[in-house]
Amino acid sequence: DDSADHKTKGKLTKRKIKLPPRDLEAGGENTDDLQRLEGMVVGMFPGGAEVRIDGARTLCMIAKAFRAPPGSTALAVGDTVTVAASRQEHHDASGDDLDRADGMILSRGPRETALSRPAPRGGKRKDEYKSDVFERVIAANMDVLLIIAATCQPPLRKRLIQRYLIIAERGEMEPILVLNKIDLAPPDPEVLEHFRESKLVIVEVSAGTGQGVDKLTKHLTDRRSILAGASGVGKSTLINRLIPGVDLATRTVRPGDLRGRHTTSSASVYELPGGGMLVDTPGIRELGLPIDPVELPWYFPEFEKFTPD
Repeated sequence: DDSADHKTKGKLTKRKIKLPPRDLEAGGENTDDLQRLEGMVVGMFPGGAEVRIDGARTLCMIAKAFRAPPGSTALAVGDTVTVAASRQEHHDASGDDLDRADGMILSRGPRETALSRPAPRGGKRKDEYKSDVFERVIAANMDVLLIIAATCQPPLRKRLIQRYLIIAERGEMEPILVLNKIDLAPPDPEVLEHFRESKLVIVEVSAGTGQGVDKLTKHLTDRRSILAGASGVGKSTLINRLIPGVDLATRTVRPGDLRGRHTTSSASVYELPGGGMLVDTPGIRELGLPIDPVELPWYFPEFEKFTPD
């Protein structure tokens, strides 16, 4: 079982969050005289987001006038946002006013990159006649997609790695394959040869012993990186190794099916000691990829010979 400390790590406490009524009157229209600040979303909660502004984390509600392009998640970790800061006189002078938010998110900047996937199918409200795909954006404006796979426990899934490579290509991120648990089993030579043919950067590590972690750190310094991989491949253990003192809870792989147990319930953001940012994502439940036939040659070069000149 997770410790009580872990249950509170990396997520907001459950508390009532509101802005001063004066700031919210007329549906948030009384914001013209409020200071505008730029920040980056580092966490989400119902009705709002945690935003990092000038190095400090602030709690912000989403303004009623906020609008985002349709077809994808309105806000995600990594998004650049404009915030209307609430007036300082409304905050408790002691700094312990837990009944106030720090501002309202007014707008979102354009996304340079995005780690996204189609929203999981199913649900009572599914419209079988609706063909539009809704993209669930997990993180935006990341530089690197760290694809974490294990050499064993659970077994390496080559097709899942290939899907992540497609996601990196679509999201315009640099993919780096991290083969973890080399202390338990060496990487499959055929797997290494297969992915090195595509000039993919591959880093072999053991999050448990620390082997290879220094080499991985060099690829992460001063960059925004997001981890992706199936549950149980050792993402939380790797974060513990990269960022001493984080002390994320880890769980063993279920012996029955060798599938990992989910240890992260929402995307979490961490600062790397040597500079840079690391974002941890939940274990993948579903990874469908809607690809138009005309896009096949772009993601799979072997299809080029079948396309007209």
